[in-house]
Amino acid sequence: MAEPSALRDLALSAARAVAPELRRRAGAVEVSNTKTTATDLVTEVDRWSEERIVGHILAARPDDSILGEEGTGVHGTSGVRWLVDPIDGTTDFVYGHPGFSVSIGVEVDGSPVAGVVVDPLLDDEFCAAIGHGTTRNGRPVRVNRVDDLSSALVATGFGYDPGRRRRQAESLVSIIGHIRDIRRCGGAATDLASVACGRVDAYFERGLNPWDCAAGTVLVTEAGGAVTFFRTTRPAPGPPVAVTWEEASIDWSADIVVVAAPPDLIEPLGDLLYEAGALSGP
Repeated sequence: MAEPSALRDLALSAARAVAPELRRRAGAVEVSNTKTTATDLVTEVDRWSEERIVGHILAARPDDSILGEEGTGVHGTSGVRWLVDPIDGTTDFVYGHPGFSVSIGVEVDGSPVAGVVVDPLLDDEFCAAIGHGTTRNGRPVRVNRVDDLSSALVATGFGYDPGRRRRQAESLVSIIGHIRDIRRCGGAATDLASVACGRVDAYFERGLNPWDCAAGTVLVTEAGGAVTFFRTTRPAPGPPVAVTWEEASIDWSADIVVVAAPPDLIEPLGDLLYEAGALSGP
């Protein structure tokens, strides 16, 4: 069986192979296309980064599977799958704004076991492997010890669909009076890394893909936090159902809301999100 720490180290070396070029090109590229909507940007650098990362991984582990945001789909036989977001937070990258990262997560037999999130602009390397804890630039980190929702600094993100963005903003009106404050830090991988190191207390977002949060899920859990995946209801006849990573992976299009926080905050934050309508509807 593949050792999680070895997979973590390979993920880090793959991310390091592209980080200097991403730092150099940030804020100096043309948008080459859009994907789901006009705000869902992609550049040639996204594609170059994914190609480079995939080649690096396959050179070391040719029998592994790889799923990449920019279209890579390699079917392997080893039971190991790599989930690659070559630039998580492309809009930040295009503007040269902090908040983008390289995110590489690794599953073994369908369960996340290792992950790396590298921030090229801030020169931050977040790494984790099951049983080995989470580090930031080589030093161990932990989630904050917060059990009072009113004291929690909460990060979130917004979808690309204009209607969904409006509904997400409306739900914040009901949420913000019950917490310390809201932060919009960057891509999902950056936000999850921020929970892991205590830069924020909690994070929630809906409409993510597995490559957005595979690495960050391991970062948070190995730093002592919890990550819950809520399958939303349409409309909302009752509370949403918490599902496992494996269950969420069957169909991420079923509108999964990812919630990451210290263990004592998961339930009250989930209740607040439900009451605010953030865990129901399209």
